[in-house]
Amino acid sequence: MSFDPVITSTGITGWTFLQATYDRQFEHFNKDPILERDNDYFLENIGDITSAEELVSDYRLLSVALNAFGLGDEIDSKAMIQKVLEDGSAADDALANKLGDDRWVDFTDAFAFGPGLVPLTKLTYKMEEVVEASIVQSFEDAVGNTDTSMQVALYAERELVDLVTFDDEGEELSVLGQWYNIIGQPQLQSMFQVALGLPQDVIGLDIDRQVEIFQEASNKRFGSDDLTIFSDPEEMDKLVNTYLAMTELSAYESSSSSATLALSLLQA
Repeated sequence: MSFDPVITSTGITGWTFLQATYDRQFEHFNKDPILERDNDYFLENIGDITSAEELVSDYRLLSVALNAFGLGDEIDSKAMIQKVLEDGSAADDALANKLGDDRWVDFTDAFAFGPGLVPLTKLTYKMEEVVEASIVQSFEDAVGNTDTSMQVALYAERELVDLVTFDDEGEELSVLGQWYNIIGQPQLQSMFQVALGLPQDVIGLDIDRQVEIFQEASNKRFGSDDLTIFSDPEEMDKLVNTYLAMTELSAYESSSSSATLALSLLQA
């Protein structure tokens, strides 16, 4: 990409700058000629794709498709990708449901190559949604090349509220359902683990035990285990700022034992 997002600092200070300049930076990023060519190619050719095998066989199409769901690093796993697409997500034993990452479910649902489904590739507005998601993801990836924590924070602002409000059938999620959705999204799972001050190894526990630990910690830190509180912009800011502060604190603790520095950072 010819335009790299500008991140002036780490932590909350850098985040504040990114938020203030986001629209201008995103506009410049979106004009990148390589990005434009790839997206134009996708929209011009995706309508001719009628099977998972055809999509997987076209590197440029597959690159845009995967990137829209934050799965761009998986592009060389072509056999697995084809299997995910061909299985769909309706069956409990479909590969997308067994991978433990809800992004695969969203990916296969976006194209509908699964059993008994009519592919969505000829629906222009659906494919335009894929391209729009790919552009946003590309920008967030570019931010992540400089600061991973800010990439995660951008993702949380974009996806968190939707993930904890309704299920795929439009029904309101229970609190337990909210946490299962969070744990099914690796970036958000990691974000909450850090923001709640939990050890890294909690992520390796049984999913039901994880939910219990996350709920208890959320009640202590945010006063609630109901994640719909983050639909309030002030609460979302609190979550993001806590996450960024904890991330920066961890970085400083690994290079410095200064208690004064850690205390001042948390108070910022």
